[in-house]
Amino acid sequence: MSSTTSPPTTARGGPALLLIAAAQFMVIMDTSIIGVALPEIQHDLGFTQENLSWVFNAYVVAFGGLLLLGGRLSDLFGARRMFSAGWLVLLVGSVLAGAAGTVEVELAGRAVQGAGAALIAPSALTLLMMLFGSEPRRLTKALAIYGAAAPAGGTAGVFLGGAITEYLSWPWVFYLNVPIAIIALAVTPALMPAGGARRGSIDILGAVTVTTGVGTGVYAIVRAPEVGWGSVETWIVLAAAVVLIGIFLALQATLREPLMRLSIFRTPNLGAANLAQLLLGGAWIPMWFFLNLYLQQVLGYSAFPSGAALLPMTGLIMVGMVVLAPRLMTRFGPKVMIVAGMLLLAAGMAWLSRIRPDGNFWVDVLPASLVAALGMSLAFIPSLGTAISSARPEEGGLASGIVNTSYQVGSAIGLAAVTAVAAAYGADELGRPAALTDGFSAAFIGAGAIALIGAITAAATLRGSRRE
Repeated sequence: MSSTTSPPTTARGGPALLLIAAAQFMVIMDTSIIGVALPEIQHDLGFTQENLSWVFNAYVVAFGGLLLLGGRLSDLFGARRMFSAGWLVLLVGSVLAGAAGTVEVELAGRAVQGAGAALIAPSALTLLMMLFGSEPRRLTKALAIYGAAAPAGGTAGVFLGGAITEYLSWPWVFYLNVPIAIIALAVTPALMPAGGARRGSIDILGAVTVTTGVGTGVYAIVRAPEVGWGSVETWIVLAAAVVLIGIFLALQATLREPLMRLSIFRTPNLGAANLAQLLLGGAWIPMWFFLNLYLQQVLGYSAFPSGAALLPMTGLIMVGMVVLAPRLMTRFGPKVMIVAGMLLLAAGMAWLSRIRPDGNFWVDVLPASLVAALGMSLAFIPSLGTAISSARPEEGGLASGIVNTSYQVGSAIGLAAVTAVAAAYGADELGRPAALTDGFSAAFIGAGAIALIGAITAAATLRGSRRE
């Protein structure tokens, strides 16, 4: 279908942006909605304590590992077509995960969900650029709304997961995706620009090696606290991950039509902005994860009050991304915003590390979490916008896939690494608030260190502060 048969972008901009934001909301919500349901899933399907985390990891690894392939497919076959295909795959995976009767089927369903998200996310960003890329002011606002949908999805997942698990049953945390996917499939042809398909090959081996490499690396880091960082198993698995990633990079350097053209990183600021997104995910997701555990396991909050406690932080992120970040970026430029945001995030983490076993929400959590949230909101939009807009228009899908991959891989590796640090300081000693608090405090220090590294690298690698 040619773009001339589609309705004008000005007429459909609002509803289309709503659908794009809903896509971001859903793919992030699917990472958090299973949290409260995990004990029920473990009981019904026979997961061990060791492999239960893979209900989360199977989704994130498939999502992060296949994003580059999703971006490539979006460039080759058209963003609208891949956007619809992603919703269909997500629907199938959700039904599979909800109907699962064994561990293997459950993990397969979660991986299929992640594959669907990997098709949706880069094509959604490409469609956003197609709709708003010619108008910088509208683009910045659209990116802000798109970015704000992520924390909203994360917090909504906590609420919905608790309500659905308590009043229905855990399979419905997956079945919830089905009606939303059906609606998205119905309205996408009318709302989204067709885009242009082009000829080219698909690097399947590259997709397999990068996904397997990322998954192997995450597995090694998750397992290390149990088997030991010095164990032969840990180092063999880590070495396998390095070899797989090395094969992927070698393929990209030699293939005529690689999954990821390595020379794209010669584009000014693209590599630096993606590194910022990777470190931002590596700092933010562990902070959010362990803050939730502190509220429930130390302060004694149940799922619903714990979710409510995260609302002020989420609200500030949304206001910061939609209102503050676009205005400040116009005045100061992306580099200043990214560095300042990362420093604020690190400061919030340092403050959170002072939590107490007998603490309370108003003193130990709220002020520090708001500082961290402000830092996140200021750094996210400039780094995301810089990473996408630096690429050539015809490589929008690739740029979108790379930046989404950076954030998801950073999230997975950051959470695995910080979890290992937290466990070493007592975060796995359930029923002992003092030990748990020590472990969670160490987690916040570790996440803050990642944010500080992000600020330093952004200051060193991003060019200038050109105002956009």
